[in-house]
Amino acid sequence: MSIQEMAQEVGYNQSYLQENENAHYRAYHLKNFKTMPHIDRLTGEQIFAIEVVGRVLPFRTNNYVTDELIHWDDIPNDPFFVLNFPQRDMLKPTHFNKMASLLISGGGPRRINRLANIIRYELSPHPAGQLKDNRPRLHGEVLPGVQHKYHETVLFFPSQGQTCHAFCTFCFRWAQFVGIEDLKIAMKEASLLVEYLQEHPEVTDVLFTGGDPLIMKTHVLAPYINALLDADLPHLQNIRIGSKALSYWPYRFLTDADADDLLALFEKVNLSGRHLALMAHFSHYRELQTEAARQAISRVQQTGTVIRAQSPVLNHINADPAIWARMWKEQVRLGVIPYYMFVPRDTGAQHYFSVPLEKAWNIFRQAYRQVSGLSRTVRGPVMSCHPGKVQILGTTKVRDEKIFVLRAIQSRKPEFVHRPFFAKYDPEAIWYTDLKPAFDEDRFFFE
Repeated sequence: MSIQEMAQEVGYNQSYLQENENAHYRAYHLKNFKTMPHIDRLTGEQIFAIEVVGRVLPFRTNNYVTDELIHWDDIPNDPFFVLNFPQRDMLKPTHFNKMASLLISGGGPRRINRLANIIRYELSPHPAGQLKDNRPRLHGEVLPGVQHKYHETVLFFPSQGQTCHAFCTFCFRWAQFVGIEDLKIAMKEASLLVEYLQEHPEVTDVLFTGGDPLIMKTHVLAPYINALLDADLPHLQNIRIGSKALSYWPYRFLTDADADDLLALFEKVNLSGRHLALMAHFSHYRELQTEAARQAISRVQQTGTVIRAQSPVLNHINADPAIWARMWKEQVRLGVIPYYMFVPRDTGAQHYFSVPLEKAWNIFRQAYRQVSGLSRTVRGPVMSCHPGKVQILGTTKVRDEKIFVLRAIQSRKPEFVHRPFFAKYDPEAIWYTDLKPAFDEDRFFFE
């Protein structure tokens, strides 16, 4: 059987099409991606890989991504094609071959889903203690949609915002989208969030995250925001919203039916005396070049909201200092603040997207020295790992031993913040757990 015949055999029905209130919005899922324009540019082998990998890692894109961002004459190398469409090597060979064999043999939905879940649990679906160590309690009960890892910041996962306009293939929150209830972090009860904050006056920041909170209609998002504004929370200074909407659906701020209502909500937060920050995800400078994106950025800024930009450094996407330097310059030109360069987390397709830590540091510093001080607000490369946000400051030699120099710019314990520490040099290391303490120490100081 040829690879093309395999792809045809496991093909889905092409009937599902989701429509937003905005008539121009089209979301494509695995069931109907073959109905997309330009799909004839893909080979049978690429289609089959999407079918196989998409059974394990979630797939969703939309017509803005396919029409405005992807350069279809540069397939399969186009960064936005890789950023949205599952690639064969995003699964390790043993996982890919098991799922491919099951699909080819005609395994039914239950067998396919069972295998998919087995593979998913082997991909570290919730790294850095998200389910075990980050969930706080209120009156002895776990708050399932709240994370409180750092002293001054609480993350809130509104249940209606646990999807996105399009899924990034590197996403460390992919487990939110695969239908396994035990892996979901979400809740509807804004009142419980408020009560928790009232008992924790050390919290100055609340971050709405997901998924993407801006997938919600404004009339759904507003009660969560208003609950914070109306409560007696004098210590709450900053409200953040983590979103990729500026990149994947800028019309959320322009022509969606409730775009003006959303911007009015943003303005309300800023007029209340709180600071509203939109934590945007830009992985490549091309996301900033469409007219829709630039107009959306301007409209958000007119409400008094500050946009901060972050992304991991990603093999196959942006592992090039020229891309980062150009992106940071363009962000500053548009009034967006460069914030973080992350290292891909130890979950999902980490093996596909990661570069060695030393290479990540070299990409960062080579890009950093190409930009002015206005872009040097960015911090990186940073691993958001179990102990905290660990920054790689570089490599050096001490007593003829080559080492990594690191520091925690955020930590579970505030007393550990900004304390430098050292790890043995390892040219193959891609994550914090690959590192060993330098100078024959038994453990890192925070362990």
